[in-house]
Amino acid sequence: MSQIMGLVFRTAVRGTSPFGYRRDRRLGAFGDQSHTGCMCNLYRMRASVDELRQMFGAFDGDRSNLGPRDEIYPGQKAPVLRLIDGTLTLDEIKWGVPPPVSASRPVTNVRNLSSPFWRPMLTNPQQRCLVPWTQFCEWTGPKGSKRKLWFERTDAGVSAFAGLWRNTSEGPRMAFLTTEANDTVGAIHPKAMPVILEADSHERWLTGDYDVAAGLARPFDDSRMVTIDES
Repeated sequence: MSQIMGLVFRTAVRGTSPFGYRRDRRLGAFGDQSHTGCMCNLYRMRASVDELRQMFGAFDGDRSNLGPRDEIYPGQKAPVLRLIDGTLTLDEIKWGVPPPVSASRPVTNVRNLSSPFWRPMLTNPQQRCLVPWTQFCEWTGPKGSKRKLWFERTDAGVSAFAGLWRNTSEGPRMAFLTTEANDTVGAIHPKAMPVILEADSHERWLTGDYDVAAGLARPFDDSRMVTIDES
């Protein structure tokens, strides 16, 4: 998601990803946000129900509509996992939380955790959720000829963003947290990256107090991420 100055690709192919794409760990680039104006606003969720169970454990909920999602954009429904009456439950929630009065469009990424708008949601564990993903995207290249670069974990086929959700007059809506970019993502988008949860932090995210939840907002380990150039 960036306007690149001096983009240098240093190929370091490390086999193929779980989804069949080339991996390139070292992409020398600097960039700003995408045409959508904030990060991250495109991701994939290609995991099967069995793969979700392996990562998140047993869960309830309707699985009939859970097929591969090659591109999930703001305004679309996306799979989430949340605790309902103490049971982890699969649901689909539209991505993009109605904004404060001063904003112009739904909010998809949450960075300022202490803001009066987001803090009440983060304080309430019942308004937190896991947002499964397999790859997320940033745009790169000059204006008019941007292309997609994808990021994924090397140690897990599916993972979770740290999500927040709330009920609205038009139904539930969700967004997910962002934090300082690590070097891998920062080479393309230096401003931020999604908050990616470790498997052993899922329960803490869904049940912990504000300080516990906010403490999970940190960059993901560079050594376990790769960049995928499909061009």
